[in-house]
Amino acid sequence: MRSLRRAFRAVRWYLRELTDESAYDRHVAHLRKERPQAPVPTRREFERMRTDRQEADPRQGFRCC
Repeated sequence: MRSLRRAFRAVRWYLRELTDESAYDRHVAHLRKERPQAPVPTRREFERMRTDRQEADPRQGFRCC
């Protein structure tokens, strides 16, 4: 049972990293460590900032949708 849970956690971690789902968690951890007084954006605000930044940078490639 323990190995099954460990395998599930490993697959979950891999999928979160693959889809960049963990980006928000990393951003929040970085803010709390480097700038504890800074307001932490909601996940929606973070995703909007990230999307705006990607669309503004031509090096990110073509975005059709």
